[in-house]
Amino acid sequence: MSISGGSIGTGGSERGPAQNEELEAPLIPHGRLIPFLVVTPLFFLWAIPNNLTDFLIRQFMKSFEINRSGAAQLQIGIFVGYFLMAIPAGQLMRYFGYKAGLLTGLVLMGTGCMLFWPAAHAESYQFFVVAQFVIGCGLSFLETGANSFIAQLGPTASSERRLNFSQAFNPLGSITAGLVGTVFIFSGVELSGAETAAKRTAGTMQAYLQSETLRVVPTYLVLGSVALLWALMVLVTKFPDLAKEDVSREDAGPARPVRLMQRHFVLAVLAQFLYVGAQVGTWSYFILYVRSATGVGDKTAGYMLTGTLAAFALGRFSSAWLMKHFHARTMLGVYAVVNVVLGLIAVARPGWVGAMCLLTTSLFMSIMFPTIFALGLKGMGEKTKTAGSLLVMAILGGAALTKVMGVVADAKGLQAAYLVPVACFAGVALYAWFGGEHKAAELGG
Repeated sequence: MSISGGSIGTGGSERGPAQNEELEAPLIPHGRLIPFLVVTPLFFLWAIPNNLTDFLIRQFMKSFEINRSGAAQLQIGIFVGYFLMAIPAGQLMRYFGYKAGLLTGLVLMGTGCMLFWPAAHAESYQFFVVAQFVIGCGLSFLETGANSFIAQLGPTASSERRLNFSQAFNPLGSITAGLVGTVFIFSGVELSGAETAAKRTAGTMQAYLQSETLRVVPTYLVLGSVALLWALMVLVTKFPDLAKEDVSREDAGPARPVRLMQRHFVLAVLAQFLYVGAQVGTWSYFILYVRSATGVGDKTAGYMLTGTLAAFALGRFSSAWLMKHFHARTMLGVYAVVNVVLGLIAVARPGWVGAMCLLTTSLFMSIMFPTIFALGLKGMGEKTKTAGSLLVMAILGGAALTKVMGVVADAKGLQAAYLVPVACFAGVALYAWFGGEHKAAELGG
C-alpha cells in the first residue's frame, strides 16, 4: 500500500490506517518460506562477482598495465550485460515464470565465471571483458527475477521490509568478495620503479604479469561451480505461481489495467540509475582513493574496502528493523543527504578523514537499491515483471557513471572524481522527498 496523503511521518502515534498497514503487514506469508529461503541466498551469490570487479580493476591495472579509464571496461562489460538482458529476462519470466529466469541466470553466471580460465591463459584483457559480459547477462536474470519475486511474494505493504531483508544478504556476499579479493587475488607484491626496470632488463616482467593475472582464476572457477550447483537447488524447488495473483495491487477488487509509465515508476528508474552509479563508482575507486590519500598498500586498502562492505551489511540488516518504525521514503531521503555531506568531505579533505567518510557512505547506501526498487513496483500490477526489468536496466548507471569517474580521475584527479557520486546522491534525495510516492489513481491506459 502506498503512503497516502503526502505525509511521511516518523513512527509517531498519529498514523492513518494505510500507514499502520505498511508498518505492520506480515513479512512472509504462510506456506512460502521454502522458496523465500531458496531465492534469498541468490542476493548473497550475485554480490560476489559484482564486488570482485573492484579488485579486478586494481589487479588488471597492474597485470595488463592499463589506466583507470581502461580498467573501467570491466564494469562496462558486466553492466552492459545487465542492460541488454533485463528486458529478455522479464519477458522470459512473464511467459515461463520466475524459476525459468533464475535458472537461466545461474547457468549464465556459472558459464561466465568458467571463461576466466581460458581468458587468463590467452593473456587477453578483452577476453576477460567478454567473460564479465556473460556474467552480467546472468546477473541481469537473477536480479530481475529475485528482486521482483521477493517483492511480490507477500503483501505490498511489507514489500520494502521484505526486500531489504533479502537484500541484507547481498552485502554479506560483498564482504566475502572483499576478503577473497584481498587474500587470494592481491599478491601483496608492490614493485618499485627500480624493481620493474630490473625485471624488464632480465626479461622476467611478462612472467610476473602473467602470474598476477592467473591469481584471479581459482576464485572464479569456485564461484562458477557454486552457481551451477545452486541452479540444481532452484530446479527442485516448487515456486508459487505469482502470475495468478496481483499482490502489488492496493485493493481487493478486480484487477485493473495500469499504465507502465507512471510518474513514481519513471522517477524510480532514474533514481536507480543514479544510485547504482554512485555505489559502483564509490567502491570501484575506493582502493585507489585510499592508496593515494593515505599511502597504504593494496592489501590494507582491500581490508578497508571489506570494512565499507561490512558497514553496508550493517545498514541493510538494521533497516529491516528500522522500517517497522520509520517510513521508507523518510529513511531514503535522510540517508541520501548524509551521503552528500560525507562525499563532499572526502573530496575536500583527502587523507584518513576522507577515507573514513567514504567508508561510512556504505552504511547509508545500504537501503537505497531495495527501497527504490520496491517503491517503483508499487501499484504496477500486471506490469510488475516489465517494471522490474526496467529497474534492473537502470543498473547501467554503474557502467556509465563509473566511466565518467574514470575520465574525471584521469583529467582532474581521483578526489574530484568523487563529485560524481555526490551529485548522484543528491538526485536520490530529491526522488525520495518529491518523486517516490505512488498515486493509486494512476490506472488505465
